[in-house]
Amino acid sequence: MSPRRVPVSRRDRPAKPPLSRAGAVAAAMQIMQDEGLERVTMRRLAAELDTGPASLYVYVHNVAELHGAILDELLGGLPGPGGAGGRWRDELIDVLTAYTGLLIDHPSLARSVLALRPSGPNYVRLIDTVLGLLHEGGVPVAQAAWGVDLLLQHGTATAAEQGTRGEAVEAADEQDAFVEALRDAEDAGCPNIARARHDLFSGTGAQRLRWMFEALIAGISTVATPAAG
Repeated sequence: MSPRRVPVSRRDRPAKPPLSRAGAVAAAMQIMQDEGLERVTMRRLAAELDTGPASLYVYVHNVAELHGAILDELLGGLPGPGGAGGRWRDELIDVLTAYTGLLIDHPSLARSVLALRPSGPNYVRLIDTVLGLLHEGGVPVAQAAWGVDLLLQHGTATAAEQGTRGEAVEAADEQDAFVEALRDAEDAGCPNIARARHDLFSGTGAQRLRWMFEALIAGISTVATPAAG
């Protein structure tokens, strides 16, 4: 005869930590680090927090908002501008490359952010920082206002592309095939490729990233926004 089971009072069970937005975001970040962003779903997060998915909607409305909150948490670790006088352009490029590098390290998040409109406090401060550095460089307000979206969009897209290719097993073979196709292109049939053949493959990834932002900033600084019609 098996021994009788002694019931355990609810008062003797360890209490679950109270739900909160901060706790949900912290748990989501841990899932992302351990299992990948694709596993960060409301159902998986609810299981991690020992609750039901419906309980989470009080704190996070959907997966897109959860991804935005993860991005905002990561942005809190980005260094701010150095404050060196007269070097606003270099400081701005440093901020943008740091943002892009953060997303390159999290390619799934970069892909998600492409379709998001983040609104967390750290993302808002990033926008304010970019606007401030453009203002320091004498960029007109309207051009800076349009330009901040362009700069962050290009950084996000670059991270999504590079990070995704970094994860793909066949990416190196595809790159080799692309390089070979351009190098083997006939001079007569593709004279413009022939003229630029060497420069098409010059520079490091870091050099190209900084040049991209340098070129964008130059355009934002000089091209006026259209007059209101």
